[in-house]
Amino acid sequence: MKILFITDNFPPEFNAPAARVYEHVREWVKKGVEVTVITCFPNFPFGKVFDGYKNKLYQVENIDGIKIIRVWSYITANKGTFKRTLDFLSFAFTSFIAGLFVKADIIIATSPQFFTTWSAYLLSKIKRKPWVFELRDLWPESIKAVGAFKSEKLIKFLEKIELALYKDANVIVAVTEAFKRNLISRGIDGDKIKIIPNGANLELFSERAKDQELLEKLNLKGKFVVGYIGTHGMAHGLDFIVKCASKVMDDKIHFLFIGDGAEKQHIVNLAKKLHLKNVTFLDPVDKKAVPQYLSVIDIALVPLKKTETFKTVIPSKIFEASAMGKPVLLGVDGQARELIEKYKCGLFYEPENEEDFLKKLLLIKNDVKLYKKLQEGCKKLAEDFDRKRWAVEMLDILKNLCKKESS
Repeated sequence: MKILFITDNFPPEFNAPAARVYEHVREWVKKGVEVTVITCFPNFPFGKVFDGYKNKLYQVENIDGIKIIRVWSYITANKGTFKRTLDFLSFAFTSFIAGLFVKADIIIATSPQFFTTWSAYLLSKIKRKPWVFELRDLWPESIKAVGAFKSEKLIKFLEKIELALYKDANVIVAVTEAFKRNLISRGIDGDKIKIIPNGANLELFSERAKDQELLEKLNLKGKFVVGYIGTHGMAHGLDFIVKCASKVMDDKIHFLFIGDGAEKQHIVNLAKKLHLKNVTFLDPVDKKAVPQYLSVIDIALVPLKKTETFKTVIPSKIFEASAMGKPVLLGVDGQARELIEKYKCGLFYEPENEEDFLKKLLLIKNDVKLYKKLQEGCKKLAEDFDRKRWAVEMLDILKNLCKKESS
């Protein structure tokens, strides 16, 4: 079987979409599948091409048996709606052109970013091959939730395109049950929606002792570290966390933010304005270094803004933190809350509720028995959400689709 996978992000980029795609297709190649990935030149999140690469028209490389085709795109930092839209649209166009010359039995596009699915849709029509919409985000609903787009007419237009793509896709692979329910409520056939949730690479993320050298380097020895590792975007509400940090009276508690994004400078400036001494900001680190940094934290922060849309998501940070034995302090209601309460691997606080946040933070820190119980829950969750397992299940879905189309 030959698979063509279209994705905006891929290693050496280190965000959640890049990790999921890479870890899935790597397993497929081990199973004897021929996989070609079309992606752009690595630049996320700074909008600067990584060392060793140039933003050329076309480049081919091989990573772990995966054929990688990198194509030109308009590159910009992960901030600003207009420029980022140009970025996504340009990749949709160049990935489509490159895809014309790739032999494939099945075509997959992952969202975000939403425009990659436009490329897969057109390629499927020209090649007369089935295509799969991997649904990682309800877009444009998610950007509407954070106020990134103001035009109601534009949003309604994009939603019509979104629904048309769902209806046309041969299979939709959604990451949560809530996504499936959302699509069914909007008229999409539930039989073609399959659930492949996020998970953790247990070869990379596993329990280990704290990295003492790193603690020393960061001046965090003896601290109870509350860590956030990931995109500092409009959806994450990190300004709320910084404001809460200003209310923490326990000088043992320290907040560590690692990453970048559209809101990074805003929250750094806010921390300076509040004269905070219990907050440290670091630039993004390579995916392979994330476990080292996760090892020094005591609680993994997983916040999102308070909106109905985010009740449908389960952030991938939950799985990686759990694999490291780090209890989660979760500010996401709905599906994510149900998950951590089922496994008892963290505590939920009401999003944007300062009193509840501070109460749950101190509860995890001060109750040793509770902390150990949450760590036990982390272990159970990690075992059930091993990404290798989900990669195999998704491959079975793809094989069944190919058999159905060829019969």
